[in-house]
Amino acid sequence: MKVVSQNRRARFDFAIVETVEAGLMLTGPEVKSCRSGHINLAGSYVSFLGGKPVLKNAKIAHYAFSRREGHEESRDRILLLQQSESDRLQRSLEEKGMSLVPLEVHAGRYVKVLLGLGRGRKRVDKRQKIKEREMGRKLREGREI
Repeated sequence: MKVVSQNRRARFDFAIVETVEAGLMLTGPEVKSCRSGHINLAGSYVSFLGGKPVLKNAKIAHYAFSRREGHEESRDRILLLQQSESDRLQRSLEEKGMSLVPLEVHAGRYVKVLLGLGRGRKRVDKRQKIKEREMGRKLREGREI
């Protein structure tokens, strides 16, 4: 499956503890739009409504060649998970500081989303991560520190 969209900011803002792959319930034009890469995960998150996981704030652009009326770009979309998996994730979210965020979307025959269960990072932790990244770049380039 081909990765059509990534949420890079989520990996920076959260320390990802675990990843889970879930299906995404979409309409026909939304699937075609996703396959062509017109999906944006920035600012999106997962919450539970009535025990079912729902992807919120993910923007899927209108499919240009569709005869149907356009869909709402950032509507709530149901995630398809096993009931036991859904229950386990919901229990994990009750723990303080834990969040469930979409990391990337894969599209092939089916459209799937990779979810990351993570703990939010503090500003100090983010600065430390930036320092580590800069040190790695300097070492790869062979420059002195």
